[in-house]
Amino acid sequence: MNQLIAIAIGGAFGAVLRFLMASGIQQWLGKAFPYGTLAVNVIGSLLLGLLTEALVLQRVTLSLEYRSAILIGFIGAFTTFSTFSLDTVYLLQNDQPGKALANIALSVISCLLAIWVGLKLGKLSQTSLITWQTMQIPYGLLLINALGAFLLGSSAAVLWDKIPINPIQQLVLLILIAACFLAFSSIYILLYVIEQSHVSTNHSPLILLAVFSNTGVCLLTMWAGYFIATVQLNPYR
Repeated sequence: MNQLIAIAIGGAFGAVLRFLMASGIQQWLGKAFPYGTLAVNVIGSLLLGLLTEALVLQRVTLSLEYRSAILIGFIGAFTTFSTFSLDTVYLLQNDQPGKALANIALSVISCLLAIWVGLKLGKLSQTSLITWQTMQIPYGLLLINALGAFLLGSSAAVLWDKIPINPIQQLVLLILIAACFLAFSSIYILLYVIEQSHVSTNHSPLILLAVFSNTGVCLLTMWAGYFIATVQLNPYR
């Protein structure tokens, strides 16, 4: 795939997801402060640090086009410096210098911290291991997948509250999102275990245990994120 096309595809998904998530969060928390822009920038910074460590610094086998689509296209379009700047100017024009300064401080400090945390989490996923019968199980990666599943579930609840779709469509979309996440995260763990532990077919029960553990933990945390966000959005429903 051409690198420019890959970036364009990733950017399209990132821009749409940013619009939906920022709009949903802004509707949820109110318009007194640019919560939506702040949230997508912090989440994007966390993902950029995590994926930079995993896909670039750790030299995970992934083509340049796919890395460009994820790091430049998707995350580049998901985050937004221009909207942050515009929100800050609007606050100043509305005689709210305190909120403008708070937006600047929170955005800069939170995004820098999120990048640092993402890099640390990426490194943790590669170094936090349990050795069991000559096989190395990356429990750090399992924890990161669980965190990603929680955020995915809570984000889905925010989006469903914003998008007028019926419960059947919500269920179908949630199943598709969960299936894609579980497929990619399980394949990553599977490849990591096979590559790092040099396992063979004799270790297939242990490999299946690692994959099923990832699936179970991610499904549980995804449901928890969806349930908690739904309760917060609709406390009296």
